[in-house]
Amino acid sequence: MAKNGEQGLHGVPACSGCGLVVPGGTGGCRAMFDELAVRQWDRPVAYRIRRMMVDTYSLQHPDEFCASAKSLAAHLTGLCAALEHESHPTILRVLLHWLDSGPTLVKPVVPSARGAITLAEVFSAAKGEAIVLAADRWARATWKAYAPLHALARRWVGEALAIPSRPPRRRP
Repeated sequence: MAKNGEQGLHGVPACSGCGLVVPGGTGGCRAMFDELAVRQWDRPVAYRIRRMMVDTYSLQHPDEFCASAKSLAAHLTGLCAALEHESHPTILRVLLHWLDSGPTLVKPVVPSARGAITLAEVFSAAKGEAIVLAADRWARATWKAYAPLHALARRWVGEALAIPSRPPRRRP
């Protein structure tokens, strides 16, 4: 894997977010992610796994998907929840409620190296359990790269969990 923004073998560009050497560079990486999403229409994965993949991709491509403190908080806490609170049945709703409550957030500096595994591993996985396992490896590698922000992510998740839950909305 090339460093972000560098050329790979034979002049093939690297993605500026994750460093994946792929035709089209950053655009080619995004096209792979979009194609993976389309594939899941025929072979769906659980929402929790899909959300983990979105958070992982977003954290590896923060210039586009984590531009604001709120968007970084959403993806960082989402990945933290996926890996450290997976048994909590409503954690994603709790995090959304917290973000909607308007917490005061200051955006930290994101790591320049964002994980040794890229989307390519999930993209090349056959289907079913292989995709889930590849997505988990990818997420854990990205989470490891974000180690300097773990304490902040855990604090934000703790703040979210401390907010009293609101009753579900009733539809008219």
